[in-house]
Amino acid sequence: MSEIWQWTADNGAFLGVLGGVSLLMFVGSLLLLPVLVSRIPADYFVETKRNISRLHRLHPVLYALAIVAKNLLGIVLLVSGIAMLVLPGQGILTILVGLMLIDFPGKFAFERRIVSNCRVFRSLNWLRARAGRGPLVHPQGGHALNRVHPH
Repeated sequence: MSEIWQWTADNGAFLGVLGGVSLLMFVGSLLLLPVLVSRIPADYFVETKRNISRLHRLHPVLYALAIVAKNLLGIVLLVSGIAMLVLPGQGILTILVGLMLIDFPGKFAFERRIVSNCRVFRSLNWLRARAGRGPLVHPQGGHALNRVHPH
């Protein structure tokens, strides 16, 4: 036990930085997640395929820069969400939003499978309701799952 106390005393600066980053991620997730979740179109998980972006058709260079920025933000949110599994914050929802931003093969099916989980779906709709937005349409068309609060 004395080894743990000694290590803690020797690494006080590191633990302080880790605590500060944890607090920053917690506050950031509380502020950013509701905004991102409220911006998801209600039928986002129902579509059978993604449409080609208007920006992609009009300006391919700006589209490429936007994709790079979106993927970088997604990676930051994914890593933060993984850290929030053991640190304070909304880890699962942060991981979900991060994955929604990152482009990878099989992404659409993966998103639909995660959101089909009743707890994740209800959590997303709870955040949307708090932001004054209507519920998401369930990927499998289950209207009973559109309730914000379970019985």
